Amino acid sequence: MCPYHVAMARRQVLVHLDNDLVDRLDSLAVDLGVSRSELLRRGAEAVIDAEQLVASDRALQVAYRSQPVDPLLVRSARRLATETSPAW
Repeated sequence: MCPYHVAMARRQVLVHLDNDLVDRLDSLAVDLGVSRSELLRRGAEAVIDAEQLVASDRALQVAYRSQPVDPLLVRSARRLATETSPAW
């Protein structure tokens, strides 16, 4: 996440939001002690971070499909887990 205490160039953008959403954003901003703009910046960063995680997860799934796990490794891991698991 970008540190906002550092001076950085900013661009003003116009976003259309319905009144209810603006009211809810303003209420949350007050509760958090930040401006609406700061709250929207945080939200935008959170959306970008979440999408990057989704993309990474997809790439990992593709990698597993193209290079399946070795069955011997799975058997060894299962045996190790069985041998080292506590008896409940």
